[in-house]
Amino acid sequence: MGYFRARDAQEKLFEPKTPSEIAVMRRAAAAVCAILARARDSIRIGMPTAELDDIIAIEIKRRGGTPAFKGYRGYPAVSCISIDHELVHGIPSRNRLFQPGQMVSIDVGMFLDGFCGDAATTLLLDDGKWSIDDPRWRLMQVTYHAMMEALPRVRPGVRMGDVSSVIQRYAEEHGYGVVREYVGHAVGRQMHEKPDVPNFGNPGEGVRIIEGLVLCFEPMLSAGDPGTSVLKDGWTVVMADGSLCAHYEHMVAVTETGPVLLTDPEIIQPQRIYGTGTRRPNHNDRDHYRGSSLDDVPCQDR
Repeated sequence: MGYFRARDAQEKLFEPKTPSEIAVMRRAAAAVCAILARARDSIRIGMPTAELDDIIAIEIKRRGGTPAFKGYRGYPAVSCISIDHELVHGIPSRNRLFQPGQMVSIDVGMFLDGFCGDAATTLLLDDGKWSIDDPRWRLMQVTYHAMMEALPRVRPGVRMGDVSSVIQRYAEEHGYGVVREYVGHAVGRQMHEKPDVPNFGNPGEGVRIIEGLVLCFEPMLSAGDPGTSVLKDGWTVVMADGSLCAHYEHMVAVTETGPVLLTDPEIIQPQRIYGTGTRRPNHNDRDHYRGSSLDDVPCQDR
């Protein structure tokens, strides 16, 4: 769940995790990814977005977890489902139906054995007009690969700006705006811990990353101006100019030897779906975007 940007914390306020605690968080991350996969495969054209939230709630309970979002600062649902120009924190509704051509962001958080798992993906509901140069698909791809380009830089002792500046540079080189008001975050026994994890910055600046942190990287890019506003429901964040936007979220453990993905890239990465219970083949077009480092970040065994 995207976190409202706050002042950077000092390292003394960070809460590094032990290897055994990271092992628990790996299970929470795997459970969230399994739920996102179930949600992806459950979307149907014409389905109310609240019905998908119901499925997610059942899946969290079935896995022995508790929702991290529901009740957080009064948030009324189990998941965030944001569509097209909605960036994050979209409230599921009985009156809103999934339609072909929509970009659908699904964000899920749950507590399992005392620790939080938090991850998000953006999917394209295929309308039969897709091509490799589809502007919706290109936005999704660049958003995801901006994150994957930056993750190999996550190591103990580096400054946050050394990582976040890579996301900003990659996004802007491809013509997209980087949202400033909302950022990623550390995660652990609480959903939002310090430090903040921005998607912008300057090399050599920001707090030092330390071993044992688990960080939620969640790039949020816009096809237009990156300014945002909040709807009257008090939660749904939209692009102020109405432009399309995309959002992905990976959980990354900082180890002595570098970053380890706790979430599953096969589930979090951009995907097209029919909305009829079948996924389209996911085109591996990483070479279409310069320098993606997807294969350079190891995944925890699941």
